Amino acid sequence: MSFNTSWDNVRPRSSKPVIMGVLNVTSDSFSDGGHYLDLGSAVGRGEMLFEAGADIIDVGGESTRPGAKPVDIDIERSRVLPVIKQLARLGIPVSIDTQKLTLMEEAIGFGACLINDISGAQDPAVARLVERTNVGICVMHMKGLPRTMQTNPSYHNVVQEVFDFLEQRVTFLGKFGVCASQIIVDPGFGFGKTLEHNLLLLRNLAKFGDLGCSLLVGLSRKSMLGTITGKKNAADRLGSSIAASVFAVSRGADIVRVHDVNETRDALLAWQFFSEEKLLEQIQ
Repeated sequence: MSFNTSWDNVRPRSSKPVIMGVLNVTSDSFSDGGHYLDLGSAVGRGEMLFEAGADIIDVGGESTRPGAKPVDIDIERSRVLPVIKQLARLGIPVSIDTQKLTLMEEAIGFGACLINDISGAQDPAVARLVERTNVGICVMHMKGLPRTMQTNPSYHNVVQEVFDFLEQRVTFLGKFGVCASQIIVDPGFGFGKTLEHNLLLLRNLAKFGDLGCSLLVGLSRKSMLGTITGKKNAADRLGSSIAASVFAVSRGADIVRVHDVNETRDALLAWQFFSEEKLLEQIQ
């Protein structure tokens, strides 16, 4: 079975940021849990995100919100694989958001071109899988586990500690033959971090460019934005989510992971156009 998408066709290459659309096929995700549990609505949502401007659709079947409990692999499999299969058949680039090796491999078999592993690809078998299949791999920093990660997280120097962890993961993957162009690093906003930690990471994003890999930032609708704006409902954080994505790209993010693709796409296009020197030349 062949598919027309590959990570090499999707990965960042220029100043244009890649937009990753969030597709949670879960019952308990913090923002949209339960909205896309059946196959038809999930595939429809994926198509809509792609048509709105997403470069890749990130499909996940296990919530990783603070306090979330692990999901049995059979449940997770039944949620995500049919969706990935259908989207890939439509020629839509898809990533699999999972920590389970078996599911990673199965998803690649159905057409996924990227693994989004919040555990940071700790298993050597994950590195071997990525090298063998030539897919992309996103490694994220997380302190603790989703169930307990927001219970008083602490660091001596959050920026340096997250950088060191991601540097170790990049070196580890490289030892198995995974190329830098296949690797994405994610500082893990909200994954075992306070608001202060998140802000320090965001203001120092440029440092992560030293790793020589694409940089992903996922801030869409997160609780830190609710704290800043006073919006308790995740769905009411559209404005702050857009602002966070634009700021992240201005500080070096190559990929933004978002729920609201259309609005984020337009904001990034406008910001980039306003920032270009040729606009001033045209006005003058």
